[in-house]
Amino acid sequence: MQNADEVKLAVRYGASALGFVSAMPSGPGPIAEDLIAKIVPTVPAGVATFLLTSKQDAPSIIEQQRRLRTSVLQLVDAVSVETLQELHRALTGIGLVQVIHVRDERSVDEAIDVAPHVDAILLDSGNPSLPVKVLGGTGRTHDWALSKEIVDRCGKPVFLAGGLKAENVHEAIERVRPYAVDVCSGVRTNGLLDEMKLVSFMKAVQNKGISPS
Repeated sequence: MQNADEVKLAVRYGASALGFVSAMPSGPGPIAEDLIAKIVPTVPAGVATFLLTSKQDAPSIIEQQRRLRTSVLQLVDAVSVETLQELHRALTGIGLVQVIHVRDERSVDEAIDVAPHVDAILLDSGNPSLPVKVLGGTGRTHDWALSKEIVDRCGKPVFLAGGLKAENVHEAIERVRPYAVDVCSGVRTNGLLDEMKLVSFMKAVQNKGISPS
């Protein structure tokens, strides 16, 4: 979400969760933390608020969440098991979602290893190994066969992201069977939330009976 008007539009058409992107090493979407703190209290009850954070140490993540007050932390980079445990202890009732950037079979092992320590997994198409990390917002799909393997084996709810749009989300849901789908670039035009694209995407998702975010 970029502003309060986008929040209203997304909620109007049935989004069950809204993402707020804090500072990232690259990619589109980050907004000022002061703006996130202003918008989050306006989100209606029952709609989850996800803070996308690239921070990797527990004290920084804890301080960020307590200041911005989202209901869920979306960890877009890898963190240690010890950090996850510290987050759970410090942030009671706050959901932890670990992003796995699906690149090869090692991503399956990564998801299975981290799953016992988080509330959900989100599969995206970034590449944290690049000199400047790409931690989402690519608008690219990845290998959905690997995503399906993660869904089948990790034992936690799985959100599917990465290049989804109205034209391909039906196939993605059929092939991967995720708990929910996550969209950004697929419902935007020139960086702005596009109402027509949003309506088309929501119709495609709701026809499959899962949650859009």
